[in-house]
Amino acid sequence: MKRVRFVAIQVVCLFVVVFTVLLGYNSLFAGSWERWKPILLHPHSPPAENEGSRQAADAISPVTPPPPTNSVEKKLGDPRLYEVAPVYVASIMDPDYTVIPRLECPTLHEPRYGYLRATISSTPSSNLRYFFGLDLRQSFKVLPRLLGSIVEAVRFLGPSSCALSIVEGNSDDGTFEVLDLLQPELEKLGLKYIFRHTDVDSKEGERITKLAALRNMALEPLHSKSLHADKDTTVVFLNDVAVCSEDILELVHQRVLQSADMTCAMDWVYVGNDPTFYDVWVARTLKGNTFFDIPPDGNWNSAWNLFWNDSESKRRYQEMLPFQVYACWNGAAVFGAAPVLGLPPPNKEASHTVDSRRISFRSARQGECHVGEPTLFCKDMWWAGFGKIAVVPTVNLEYSDEAAKKIKDLKGYTSKWTESESKDSLRIEWASEPPENVKCMPGWENQSWRPWNETLEE
Repeated sequence: MKRVRFVAIQVVCLFVVVFTVLLGYNSLFAGSWERWKPILLHPHSPPAENEGSRQAADAISPVTPPPPTNSVEKKLGDPRLYEVAPVYVASIMDPDYTVIPRLECPTLHEPRYGYLRATISSTPSSNLRYFFGLDLRQSFKVLPRLLGSIVEAVRFLGPSSCALSIVEGNSDDGTFEVLDLLQPELEKLGLKYIFRHTDVDSKEGERITKLAALRNMALEPLHSKSLHADKDTTVVFLNDVAVCSEDILELVHQRVLQSADMTCAMDWVYVGNDPTFYDVWVARTLKGNTFFDIPPDGNWNSAWNLFWNDSESKRRYQEMLPFQVYACWNGAAVFGAAPVLGLPPPNKEASHTVDSRRISFRSARQGECHVGEPTLFCKDMWWAGFGKIAVVPTVNLEYSDEAAKKIKDLKGYTSKWTESESKDSLRIEWASEPPENVKCMPGWENQSWRPWNETLEE
């Protein structure tokens, strides 16, 4: 009886300590504790009206952002936030550590994804099989779920064959401190962890140019000889989403199963009672159009009517089957490292040269439609012969734990759909050519159709 009472006292004391730390943090940073991401601040939304003058400048003369800070020693961090960080590190490293609330995720399905691990065991241990890339800023609250799922996926796939590259920028909410304290834990796991801080601020100046630079920073370690990346390396690039490990592995699995060059999730945002597809400014169907119609006045009244003028995409989406698109990102993208490394598509030589055959994120060139850097990345993928790009509608993501639970309850966890999938109808019949014209929408009020390959043939 005394032992039970002693254990109970320990649990109560732990709760009091954690609650006190979190309460203290909330008092210090009340404004940033609750994260609000309105649609107009989405990094892939068209520029606001006061940014209109920047659109042309960004397309004509992209500004090179300042170089990143390459070492965490150059940012000291906040001592008060370092006091909070260990609780979050523990939550990331231990899936059973539930002091910090987060989205609950299913157990990984070994029979479905086990071959991904088996594949890498038959290759030289020095080769990098999976590269995880992230750009994070003010992402403190979602870190336990986001990074916890990455750690779980890494443990499943084999830490020695994985690498994690994170670029953190200008966070004052504890994001930097948690990422910094993760270093010894991830090294102990056997995972190669490259953590960098940068002062590049995508909210100031030429946004797309800076967003492209941030993504390229995260991918930069791929070119390091010490990582041994090659044509078989898979890149998993995630936004600051509440993601389950099964979501990550399903995107990897579908890329292998479909022989795809790139697979994307579906990301959502709640601005009311119903969810809205989020990455509408970036994503384009195989007909070159947006996923839902947005009139020149910018209203999203048709957000519920996805793929309204693309019957095949709509059918496969409604049946929860992967479908080919011209461009996507949607919170999470999985693609081969070959185009980033400047290697040709499998079994054939690339028919075009894109920036010395290495594809990277960029802003629009002179005379090119001003669109998001992921759209241009996909455009360059098509040009280089990597046009098998697909959306996997069974993977649905949101940007907070609370809203992610709502979207999972509404759309279903990934494993709900994989248990009942039809193998015969699952396969994508790939189109070999992109749409002749693609919707150009630098702003809602400025829409036109432009050749998909404009500026590439010059």
